[in-house]
Amino acid sequence: MFPFDSSLLQKLGYNPHRKGEKIHMELFKKALAEMIGTCVLVVIGCGVAVTTGCSDNAGIVATSLAFGLSIVAMAYSIGNVSGCHINPAVSLGLLVAHKMSVKDFLVYIAAQLVGAILGAAILFAIFYNMRSGLTYGANQIQPDLMNNGSITAGSYVLAVVSEIVLTFIFVLAILGVTSKEENSKVAGIVIGLTLTLVHLLGIRLTGTSVNPARSIGPALLAMANGEYEPIKEIWIFIVGPFAGAALAGVVFNFFEGKKAVKAEASENKEAAKVETPEAK
Repeated sequence: MFPFDSSLLQKLGYNPHRKGEKIHMELFKKALAEMIGTCVLVVIGCGVAVTTGCSDNAGIVATSLAFGLSIVAMAYSIGNVSGCHINPAVSLGLLVAHKMSVKDFLVYIAAQLVGAILGAAILFAIFYNMRSGLTYGANQIQPDLMNNGSITAGSYVLAVVSEIVLTFIFVLAILGVTSKEENSKVAGIVIGLTLTLVHLLGIRLTGTSVNPARSIGPALLAMANGEYEPIKEIWIFIVGPFAGAALAGVVFNFFEGKKAVKAEASENKEAAKVETPEAK
C-alpha cells in the first residue's frame, strides 16, 4: 500500500498530536475500512449471485463461497483496523454484547450503508449491458417460501423467521470466536465459513441477507433499474437480521454472565482455602 501523507490534512488544520483529533482520525479510518469491506462483500458476493443466477446447486454453492471468502479476505485485511463488521447486524450484536459504543455503532452503520450502495453501483456499471430485469443480487422471498407461486402472509412470517434464525447463528458464532484472544488467528476463517453455511440453507428461502446493508444497496439499484419487489420487501431484511443479532447478543451476555459467576465462585473458593489454616 502507498504510505498515507498527512501533510494535506495538517494544512487543513488537522493536528495528529491533539488527542481529540487523533480519536476522530481513528474513527474515520474505521469507517473507511467498513465502507471498503462492505463494498467488496457486495461486489463479490452479489456479483457471483448475478453471474450464476443461483439457479442450481452449483450456483448456490458458488455464491455461498463467494460471500464467505469475501469475509475471510476482508477479515485479514481490514480486521485490524475496524474489526471487519461490514454488516449492521454484526455491529448491533456487538453493541448488545457491550463490545462497542453507541457512537461507533452509528458511524459503522453509516459507513456500511455507503459501502453497500457503492458496491451495488459498481455492479450496475459492470452488468449495464444485461441490466434488463436485473436486481443485482437483491434479497427477495424465494419460491420455496411461496404458496403455489404466490407470496402470502405466511411467506412473510417464514422469511422473517428464517432471517432471524440465520443471523442469530452467524452473529453468535462471531461473538463466540472473537471472545478469546487465542482464536484471533482463525477467527476470520470461522466467520467466513459460518457465513457460507447460512447461505447454503438461506439462498433458496430469502436469498440470505443476515446483513441489512447488503440488502439495501442492491435493492436501491434494482429500484433504479425498474425492479421494485426487492425494495418492497426490504423491511424483512432489516427486521429479521437486527432481531437475530440482538438475540445473539443477549444469549452471549447470558453465557458470559454464567462464566463470570463460575469464575468468581472459583476464586472465592481458592481464597477460602488460603485463609483457612490446615487442620492438625
